[in-house]
Amino acid sequence: MLRSIAKRATLYKPRSDAPVIPPLLSPQSKLYSSKSPKPSQGKSKKGDAKSKSKSKTTGSSSGVASSTGDDFEHAGADDFEDARARRLAEDENDPSLDVCPNGRPLFTSTPSLSLLTRKDCCSYMKFSEKGLKEVLPEGLPTGMEMEFKESMRPALLVRQSFLDLRDNFRRIVDPPMWPSNAKAPKTRKQVVLDGPVSCGKTIALAMLVHWARDEGWLVLYAPRGREWTHGGFFYKNPETGFWDTPLQAENVLKDFLKYNESRLQSLPCQIFDPIRLGEGAGVGWMKGVESMALPEGATLSDLVQMGIKYTHAAVGVVVRLRKELSLVKDVPVLIAIDQYNNWFTFSEYEEPVTVRSCQPIHARELAMVNAFRSMMHDDMMVGAFSHSTAVGKLRLDLPNVPVDARVNMPRYSSDEAETVCHYYLRQRLIRREAFSEESWKKVYYLANGNGAEMRWLLPLMR
Repeated sequence: MLRSIAKRATLYKPRSDAPVIPPLLSPQSKLYSSKSPKPSQGKSKKGDAKSKSKSKTTGSSSGVASSTGDDFEHAGADDFEDARARRLAEDENDPSLDVCPNGRPLFTSTPSLSLLTRKDCCSYMKFSEKGLKEVLPEGLPTGMEMEFKESMRPALLVRQSFLDLRDNFRRIVDPPMWPSNAKAPKTRKQVVLDGPVSCGKTIALAMLVHWARDEGWLVLYAPRGREWTHGGFFYKNPETGFWDTPLQAENVLKDFLKYNESRLQSLPCQIFDPIRLGEGAGVGWMKGVESMALPEGATLSDLVQMGIKYTHAAVGVVVRLRKELSLVKDVPVLIAIDQYNNWFTFSEYEEPVTVRSCQPIHARELAMVNAFRSMMHDDMMVGAFSHSTAVGKLRLDLPNVPVDARVNMPRYSSDEAETVCHYYLRQRLIRREAFSEESWKKVYYLANGNGAEMRWLLPLMR
């Protein structure tokens, strides 16, 4: 609502010489019209004559001015971005711009996520976009890509909420020595990140995966959990009673192999039971073969490669992989699922009930989701809710999730918002002559700390 009102107020510029065209007469609506239009050659001639007489009375100067103004508006955006990029390159030689008004540095000099401390909060950390894509080959979050694009710099705000999340899992793997009279903070092996829209849940999860992989952990990262319940080929496996999705299973295995291939080659399989085969995507059942055995001495890499090579075994391999991850002891294992809330509602799939009716299939009835959704185990697992996928409000006590697992992520505090606004000013996203403490606070309270809304509203300062 806020976005639509502001967009109409700033971008809609009515022209006096432009005819008002009803929306129903747009070319798009004609494509869906069932009636053929009547010829109106005579009316068009009259209309042309009237328009010519009107253009003569208004004068040619207004027409030229309006056309040149439109051309400038369309071509000015690219010119502005090019000029902004040049000025930002020149600003790199001025270190005074990298300091907030209160004297605090705008960028932290800490080289890695592992070394960040409380002193680095409310400052930006610079990244290499190429390096991020190497650590997160499954794909960068959409919000992170938008932030990099709008600010023209791959940098993210260091927040206390992320440090708390990182330190929670660090204490699990490497418990610190606490004094006998001190009370150690509680650790959680299973965490569900919740909070309002655009509070940073997805980016915090991606940065946690980044940190864990820098530490040498084995991480299964699913940045698009919704895709496990939408699209592709699905069928009900008569052997298990669950619905199999072989295309999604193949994609999950390929993503898991992108970063972890070398690590998986050194981890032997612990379970050697034959893997039950299912229906392949578009190829049906394998004739005369019901299962596939792993060779002796197989590694987790061999297991994953089997699911990628044979579509009939893809879902069975994903389910087996979940069991194998619980048995890995040589290296810490983390399961990170974004859009986790999509696994607690109905999927896109439907099951025929009668000739004319179908019933929706719940996500828990899908074999892959059923294998990974539960948090009632001793493994480290993080699930982040994504309210942009809009699955509706879920109850507080989720099935198979510990009661104390949910952690509410806050939106920007006033100190964080101040740093963010000065960072956007540094990146020339805001006009310097329009920027003031009063103006950025108005935007902060108007957006209620919503980072995406603030980034969109701040350039509108006048």
